[in-house]
Amino acid sequence: MRVDDPLARLRHARGFVFDMDGTLVLGDRGGRGLRPLPGAVEIISWVAGRGLPFVVFTNGTTRTPARLAGIMREIGFGLPDEAMMTPASSAVRVLRRAGHERVMVLGGPGLTSPLAEAGFEVVPPAAGTAADAVLAGWFPEFTMPALEAACHAVWDGATLYSASQTPFFAVDGGRALGTSRAISAMIRSLTGCAVRVVGKPSLDALRSAADRLGASPARLAVVGDDPQLEVPMAHRGRSLAIAVQTGLGSAASYDALPVSRRPHLCVRGVDELLEMLGGADGG
Repeated sequence: MRVDDPLARLRHARGFVFDMDGTLVLGDRGGRGLRPLPGAVEIISWVAGRGLPFVVFTNGTTRTPARLAGIMREIGFGLPDEAMMTPASSAVRVLRRAGHERVMVLGGPGLTSPLAEAGFEVVPPAAGTAADAVLAGWFPEFTMPALEAACHAVWDGATLYSASQTPFFAVDGGRALGTSRAISAMIRSLTGCAVRVVGKPSLDALRSAADRLGASPARLAVVGDDPQLEVPMAHRGRSLAIAVQTGLGSAASYDALPVSRRPHLCVRGVDELLEMLGGADGG
């Protein structure tokens, strides 16, 4: 197989990492009212029917991976719980490897529940609360007291992590503002600390997906709509980068970028990708 032949790499992919919002579905600004995009239910069925491992990795932390998987099943996707990943999934891997035990979470059950289930002591952003890690995610209820508690934890030695650093995510009719970047930016501004991203486009996120799929990142195909997320992540892990135009990005989004930062394949949507996969499979 030629490594510079994207169609050959697509045919020989050992697994798939699909983005969710803007790639497989669109919803409203609260992540509700999800509807499948053209070809989305079918491509998941195609991949699963051929025994190819796959995950759906969303940077959203509004819900737990299991709850998101259930919602996806309700709208027609054949998606087992273990096929859904969020930054909470990769955070477990990262925090465990760093030796953290007590985590202050700036977020809701979409973050706190997976961490607690993984054995971490999850603490709220409250005055006088100690922690060895602070994790920022979807938290529209963020307050000044929470900011102060997080800053004190960092000043006392906690490491700052962020679920995402992208400013927006795709919704029906446009884009919505995320919170992880804004919250972590305030903490960084006040404390001068560094922040480590556990969601896309970090290599941590891709490696977490690769671990679950049982394949090296270089043998995976990564499919997504955001020029700042899936394509850069794929390049970092030497995965096949596939961009769709049903969310935040268009074909023109990559025109000014060097070849090393462009997708290997740019398609209209997952419906076109499914056509390519069907052609490659002869069916």
